[in-house]
Amino acid sequence: MAKNILICDDAAFMRMMIKDILTKNGYTVVGEAENGLKAVDKYTELKPDLVLMDITMPEMDGIQALKKIKEADPSAVVIMCSAMGQQAMVIESIQAGAKDFIVKPFQADRVLEAVQKVVG
Repeated sequence: MAKNILICDDAAFMRMMIKDILTKNGYTVVGEAENGLKAVDKYTELKPDLVLMDITMPEMDGIQALKKIKEADPSAVVIMCSAMGQQAMVIESIQAGAKDFIVKPFQADRVLEAVQKVVG
C-alpha cells in the first residue's frame, strides 16, 4: 500500500500535521515543499503518487502549481487543501484537475478518506 506523497504547504506545522496523519496510517511522505515553485520542482524530481497542495502559498499559489504539474504530467494526482471561504479557488482547482479537496483545520479521518479515495 505504501503510497508516496508530496506535501505542499507554506506552514511548517500544517505539513507536520498532515505528515503525522499519513505516516501513522502507512503512507510514505517522500517530500515537502513550502511554496508552489518548490512543489513543481519536487514533483518533477520525486514523481509521487499523490500531492497534497495548499491553495494559498507564496512565490506561486497552489492553483498555478497544480496547473504546471498537470502540464508536465497529465496523470498527476493532486488533492487541494484550503481554508474555509475559498470556494471559488476550490472550484478553480477542481477545474484545473485536482481530484479532491480538504478543508483546514484538518480532520484526520477526512484527510485519510480523501487520500484513500484517490490513491487507494
